[in-house]
Amino acid sequence: MSRSLRAPQVRLSPILLAAFVLPLAAPPAASQEIEIVAPSVFLHGVEFSLTVRAPRSLDSLPVVVRSADGTVLARSVVAPLGEVVLFGLELADAAALPLRVSVGDTVVEISRPLIPGWVTLLPPLVAIVLALVFREVVSSLFVGVWLGAFVVTGYNPLAGLLRAVDQFIHPALADGDHAAIIVFSLLLGGMVGIMARMGGTRAIVEAVTPFATSRRRGLFATWAAGLAIFFDDYANTLIVGNTMRPLTDKLRISREKLAYIVDSTAAPVTVIVFVSTWVGFELGLIGDGLRLAAEQNADMPGLAASLAAASPFSVFLHSVPYLFYPILTIFAVALFIWTGRDFGPMLEAERRVESGGGLLRPGAQLAADPNSQLPSPPEGTRLRWWNGVIPVLVVVITVVTGLVVTGLQAIPEGDPRHLSDILGEADPFKSLLWGALFGCISGILLAVGQRILTLPQAIDAWVAGLRAMMLAMVILVLAWSLGEVTKAIGTAPFLSSILSGRMPLTLLPVSVFFVAALISFSTGTSWATMSILFPLVIPLTVSLGGPEGLAGGAESALMLGAISSVMAGSIFGDHCSPISDTTVLSSTASGCDHVDHVRTQLPYALLVAAVTMIVGNLGTSLGLPVWAALVLCAVMIWAVIRFVGKPVVLSPTTASR
Repeated sequence: MSRSLRAPQVRLSPILLAAFVLPLAAPPAASQEIEIVAPSVFLHGVEFSLTVRAPRSLDSLPVVVRSADGTVLARSVVAPLGEVVLFGLELADAAALPLRVSVGDTVVEISRPLIPGWVTLLPPLVAIVLALVFREVVSSLFVGVWLGAFVVTGYNPLAGLLRAVDQFIHPALADGDHAAIIVFSLLLGGMVGIMARMGGTRAIVEAVTPFATSRRRGLFATWAAGLAIFFDDYANTLIVGNTMRPLTDKLRISREKLAYIVDSTAAPVTVIVFVSTWVGFELGLIGDGLRLAAEQNADMPGLAASLAAASPFSVFLHSVPYLFYPILTIFAVALFIWTGRDFGPMLEAERRVESGGGLLRPGAQLAADPNSQLPSPPEGTRLRWWNGVIPVLVVVITVVTGLVVTGLQAIPEGDPRHLSDILGEADPFKSLLWGALFGCISGILLAVGQRILTLPQAIDAWVAGLRAMMLAMVILVLAWSLGEVTKAIGTAPFLSSILSGRMPLTLLPVSVFFVAALISFSTGTSWATMSILFPLVIPLTVSLGGPEGLAGGAESALMLGAISSVMAGSIFGDHCSPISDTTVLSSTASGCDHVDHVRTQLPYALLVAAVTMIVGNLGTSLGLPVWAALVLCAVMIWAVIRFVGKPVVLSPTTASR
């Protein structure tokens, strides 16, 4: 009976294999010795590169890439030992496929889906729209990941489903840096769980209440804490959010407003300060861009020499005043607090709390809220403020010490050891892990040493804190996976190709900001955006500006404006993106619904971005002094808040501050 039941399946299995299973297998290699690295998909009219690797020198093995009809698309000129990269390949239609790569007598065929560039925008945009419409982020992100895998597998739905897991989600979780962020977040959640269980967080609220006697003071305290932890955006987000949440809850401040302040004082302050974990990464990219510009202008010895001699650190420092979006985002937060005014979804959230509707929207799905899932301190526990402060201080001191130690270890003997150099070479992920670990240990020692909790009770509280972070970690992994999808289908190269054509030099900074924002918003990562754009923007600015690109005057403003626009645009896009890790962590640390955080923050970010693009980026390109641009932007933002925003507190009894 079982045989007869299986007979139809046996007849259909070849069809099923051809339709679904075979696309999952990697195409057979023409030679086990030759390795060719190609994009997962090809884009209409967008340049791509192929990397050819061989176990022996390619000098004696000419490498030629031909289309299906035999047209030569590229050939190697200089072939380094064992590897050659062929740049500038471009396909106009599917008739050119499969590509034939000849390495000596060996021919390897490469076939990939050829798609229009706009298709690469669909996975992130679909995920973002679904999340905003249905207010459910997990399934929305997964749909975006699947849609990208669907494209990569040649529009095969089943193959796309399987690839979503093994090609994108699994590698995103297995990435070393991602794993470090997850472990750090979980450990910090466990530490918060212990602090809450022994009454530390409640004690902080009671200790600060006599000073933070109003909403305004509580909000300013949160804003100041965000500025104080300037050395790393991840540490800033998780420490400030978890530490200040009990206080803002006590003062009846919406979780959406807390998440906005936390998110707006994390990356914006870290990108400005030259003693942070970002500085080494930024200096390296600026240096690479200057080197590429010098190589491309080798026929102009004077210009090439000035580019080669330019100090990346000096260029970075001079570009800081042009970081209009980060600077004015921090300023805008202070204005919203000082005026007591809001608009849009944030005004609705704040008035909801004022009217007794609760700190969260009814039906909100929390990314994490350790305090809400933990029992109260044992009966009769004496509340001591240091039980909440000491673990946090241990984390901060350990992280800073770790940054200094790992930075010193990474700098060769005899090289400069300024603070910016040390932090630039530091390993932030090791430092964050050490800090969270010692924070957990200090919390357990405090709880057990004072006999507030037994060791099993302390461990239970720690585990409860970990458990409360799990949804946030799922969202984070899916956000990273969607970032990998955008990388595989070429979202960033498509958007950056917008800058490849010639344009008026005065429009370059604002155009760079716009493209950087699009890439960062679509991919959810500011660092990847900067790594893509810096090597493109700096040489492009020099080529458009000619020999005077670094000579002073308006041209220098344009160069510095273009460089700062890469950083500022990356921060803006990352700040707004629902698939950004810092956006997810801000929701997590603040105990806020992730989609609610994005909805309430987006209008404020768009306000600052619009003003800074028009007055800051475009204004300085046209000759407006940078100080005047900053002042004018600040005045315009104040005017919008003053005349568009409305007071949150309306009743006389709650209006006193």
